[in-house]
Amino acid sequence: MALIHSFEKSGNFLFKHRGQIPVILFILAIPVVYFTNYEAFSDTTKLIVTIVAIAVSLAGFIIRAISIATTPAGTSGRNTDGQVAESLNVTGIYSTVRHPLYLGNYLMWIGIVIFTFNIWFVIAVSLAFWLYYERIMFAEERFLERKFGDIYLEWSKKVPAFTPSFSNYFNNVVPFSFKSVLKREYSGVLATVLSFAFIDELRYFFIYGKLDFYRVSIYALGISIVITLILRTLKHSTKMLDEKGRS
Repeated sequence: MALIHSFEKSGNFLFKHRGQIPVILFILAIPVVYFTNYEAFSDTTKLIVTIVAIAVSLAGFIIRAISIATTPAGTSGRNTDGQVAESLNVTGIYSTVRHPLYLGNYLMWIGIVIFTFNIWFVIAVSLAFWLYYERIMFAEERFLERKFGDIYLEWSKKVPAFTPSFSNYFNNVVPFSFKSVLKREYSGVLATVLSFAFIDELRYFFIYGKLDFYRVSIYALGISIVITLILRTLKHSTKMLDEKGRS
């Protein structure tokens, strides 16, 4: 099999199973947190790293929210089972970076990884992310190239794959939809808050030999669960979050 076909095949396989990555990170975080000397950091450093970690994850969520909220139905914005695109989205955030959702994913995950206070884990996860998602992006772009031809090629020449550039920014074709964010991003937010709480509680357990369910992270997790249940109920039992022209 030619490398171009091998890359595309493996990319499509990884695309379908990309939702399993958080589970792998959960498992890897256990020994990382255990062997990281958290007490070697000053209180000021701990606070700064924690703020940076949360800010990076928040930036990732904002990028994803903008992508989701300005994406019309039928584009390649947020499909899960396979490559789907009835139209090519080239405006708004998609005029600055070709894969904003993957960029958002990276920032959300790496924020969590930063919270482990282990620089080597940050580097390792960053390299693994690139190797993993490089093939997914390759397969997605091959699909879009076949479907849209020269239109896609001209767009891809101007817009970087992963590092945003605002030199060719065009306004969104569709307006920002807060409903789309509420409808489609609550699970990702819950997973992120859960990951922060997991690392925080795990670290506390390794240091003090007991669990503490009265920590800020646990309260944040509880609030996230309640909000998720409310939004999930609205999504599946009502039409309050439905919007014409959106997925």
